[in-house]
Amino acid sequence: MIEAIGLTSIPRKEQPPAVDNVSFEAHTGRVTALLGAPGAGKTTALRLMLELQRGRGITYFRGRPLHGIPHPAHEVGVLLGDVPGHPARSVRGHLRMLCAASGVPARRADEVLEAVGLVSLRDERLGTLSRGMDRRLGLACALLPDPHTLVLDDPARGLAVGERRWLYDMLREHAAQGGTVLCSTADPKEAARFADHVVTLDGGRVVADQRAADFARTRLRPRVVVRSPHAARLSVLLAQRARSTQRSVEVVREGGNRLCVYGTTCAEVGETAFRNGIVVHQLADEVGDMGPGAGAGAETSTAQGPQPSSAAIDAQTGPDSEPEAAAALYSGPEPEFASPAPDSGPEPEFAPPAPDPDPEPEFASPAPGSSPEPEPPTPAPDPSPEPEPSAPAPVPESAPAASTTLEPPQEAPADDTPQAAPSQQPTTPRPTTVALPPPVLVRPAPTPLRPVRYEIRRAAGVATGYIVGACVLAVSALTAVLLARIGHTPQPRLLAAWPAELPLPPAALGAGLLGALAFGDEFRHPALAVDRGTVPRRLGLLTAKLFVASLTALALAVLTVGCTAEVLYLVYGSELVALPADWPALSAGWLALVTGCAWAGALAAGVFRSTTAGLAAVVAVPLLVVPAVHKMTEGLSARGPVPFAGRLKGGLPPRWPFGGEQHLEALLRLLAQPVGGAMALSVLALLCAYAFTGLRSRVR
Repeated sequence: MIEAIGLTSIPRKEQPPAVDNVSFEAHTGRVTALLGAPGAGKTTALRLMLELQRGRGITYFRGRPLHGIPHPAHEVGVLLGDVPGHPARSVRGHLRMLCAASGVPARRADEVLEAVGLVSLRDERLGTLSRGMDRRLGLACALLPDPHTLVLDDPARGLAVGERRWLYDMLREHAAQGGTVLCSTADPKEAARFADHVVTLDGGRVVADQRAADFARTRLRPRVVVRSPHAARLSVLLAQRARSTQRSVEVVREGGNRLCVYGTTCAEVGETAFRNGIVVHQLADEVGDMGPGAGAGAETSTAQGPQPSSAAIDAQTGPDSEPEAAAALYSGPEPEFASPAPDSGPEPEFAPPAPDPDPEPEFASPAPGSSPEPEPPTPAPDPSPEPEPSAPAPVPESAPAASTTLEPPQEAPADDTPQAAPSQQPTTPRPTTVALPPPVLVRPAPTPLRPVRYEIRRAAGVATGYIVGACVLAVSALTAVLLARIGHTPQPRLLAAWPAELPLPPAALGAGLLGALAFGDEFRHPALAVDRGTVPRRLGLLTAKLFVASLTALALAVLTVGCTAEVLYLVYGSELVALPADWPALSAGWLALVTGCAWAGALAAGVFRSTTAGLAAVVAVPLLVVPAVHKMTEGLSARGPVPFAGRLKGGLPPRWPFGGEQHLEALLRLLAQPVGGAMALSVLALLCAYAFTGLRSRVR
């Protein structure tokens, strides 16, 4: 089960907190709906529960806070908004990538695809999915690690009726198998249909915590909507007929020619209008929303005596009805029907004396086993000031109406008149002390359980890498042919397709771009941040990205030299592709340059959270860092007769016994080159910056 205790968000400036001391429970085997209008604090409460946002309070998932669970994805499945995947990735490829991140076998992707009905669309791209298919994929991502708890933020938003029904059937099935489901929604009628328990938020506070049956009885009331040019006359006639038959009928004037009649049917209203020759423009059944405060403390006032203008009738709906309950006709803000009082809202036009304790109804009786509950009346939804009634009417528990019309939630009426005892509804207990709950610390984002496998599937799942590689090979081959035609280009630069006018060869730029995409795509399409809040900055993920980037860069470097050599051989013969004498050192320098560009791009993109920044860092090495390194080496060369670069190329004075100094000398010669030394310094600086940002986020 889920236990949320004292969730409170951090207020911004002088504004009140979006969530203030929210406490509730979601039990195992039930679907719990977190209901509230837009801006009520539903998403903020869920983010505080998942430790994705700073605040106060604590949430226990089966007795443990989320930061105390070794692998949170195996305990809580999360769906917050749309699926944050690359639009060019296939559905199956996206799930297989998340399988590696969650540490589950790859076959689990096919199992959840079959469960959510996406087997036929497994090869479709994420960017081509409809809204309903995207919701199915989001649910599949949440179910992938087989979690016990599902936390979903308005999953049915924008779905058709059939898709909503399928989604809620899936959630109920998960709860029936022993899971816990917490789902937010803004539609009270929807919450009454699919949930077993409803927690209502209003203004960042819990205003009701009820079973679904109690919620439907106290907040949702069936009514008849009537539009007629003679609405005032029709309301008086309905009141007279209800008084004569001792039925509890409430008529609410909602501005203009619209009436809402509670406690009757379309047939009775239509017969009354027909017998009296009243034209009716609309006659329909609806389910009225009584507002977020309905049912939390509903109270009923007692009618006093008859008034001269009769417009309200008090009657009973069954033998179990309270004799003190009174039904009243309330008019809208029009002055000819009522004038609101300063504090207690509009006065009812008529309040007859209470009837006999146990009268028998003549028109209708309540459903078997139901007992009426006193309810506050529905305020008018028009933009004019809403009247606040002073005498709500008891309404029997009945089946939903045949046709419903969605209406915005209304505020519960407040009244200062003498009232009866409130109905007993389950509410969340408030803390008796003023001590603040413990702070909510943003939990560290765990790295993927199989980072290398995750990175390989991430890089190979989209065509971006293949396109970049093909472009690099084509540009390199064309550049090599042009350089050979012009002449005066050394053979190493000719094979690398590196003109002297360019800061870097195309292969190095391509490797840097692929390295920058390794982290840039994580921030642009944060598939790992669904239940973590941010992209992980862990050593395991960084090592995997650098390893895969190195393999990609080495493959690109080898393919570039091979492609240019083959093209030069086909165009100019074997003279330009002869193997140079110092090819091992040249090969090592070439591979190190391309690999260093890939590392610089990946680290810069991880530090600055952008692919563009990663590629800019790669280009900045020869343009900015190399001149700076050259000036530094010139200063060191002035202190001795031999230049600093010459001393590095000469190796170390002592000789090692087993010949290891040869490899060290080759490394020093590589670093003595301007681009090599600048690249090494840049990679080291970026690695330190990445470690610093990771430690800073942990400290925060």
